[in-house]
Amino acid sequence: MKNVLSYQTSEYDCGPTTLLNAMRYLFEREEIVPDILKAISLYTLDEYNSEGESGKSGTSRMAMMYLSKWFNQFGETKHFPIYTEMLLNELVWIKQNSRIIGCLQQGGTVIIRCWLEGYQHYVLLTGIEEEYVCLFDPYDYDSSIDGVNIIKVNNEPRKMNRKVRMDIFNEESTRTYAFGNITNREAMLLYNAKSRITPEKSIEYFI
Repeated sequence: MKNVLSYQTSEYDCGPTTLLNAMRYLFEREEIVPDILKAISLYTLDEYNSEGESGKSGTSRMAMMYLSKWFNQFGETKHFPIYTEMLLNELVWIKQNSRIIGCLQQGGTVIIRCWLEGYQHYVLLTGIEEEYVCLFDPYDYDSSIDGVNIIKVNNEPRKMNRKVRMDIFNEESTRTYAFGNITNREAMLLYNAKSRITPEKSIEYFI
């Protein structure tokens, strides 16, 4: 069975929590192996704050890039059905025919780095509903939720806890859920290779 998605334990662990949520979303609980959990724990929370305290600036882009490659190598060598891609900077957009939209339409999930109330933050994108993107934010809060641009969702614990208007993400501001400056954008696309909806599978489904 699929696990419910979870909230972060501290002010700093949005990165590892969102990586674990991606695994919960893509795979059955019985499929998730300890090696993946160990790797996420080992390579995240690598940023130091201005006082030299480890982990208190969260998880870096370099750590996410390394884990993306690690997942692919692990999947290939251990025959585990995971595949990931990293998008950086000008490749990170949410619009028709974008890589992010394509991933969600194929049953994948996307980890993005965005802004949340003035801080950099990781959340999990899980789907599209008309002009809204479905996401799970591991940081529970009520401010910034206006019921129009950002809608709180309470009854989808295995998929989402927010729906956010698509155009908000593309803003180059520090507005909540905006990607912000193009040179700092980051997204990891993740797929379960067994359940990924490829064009061939789409044809088979509709026959």
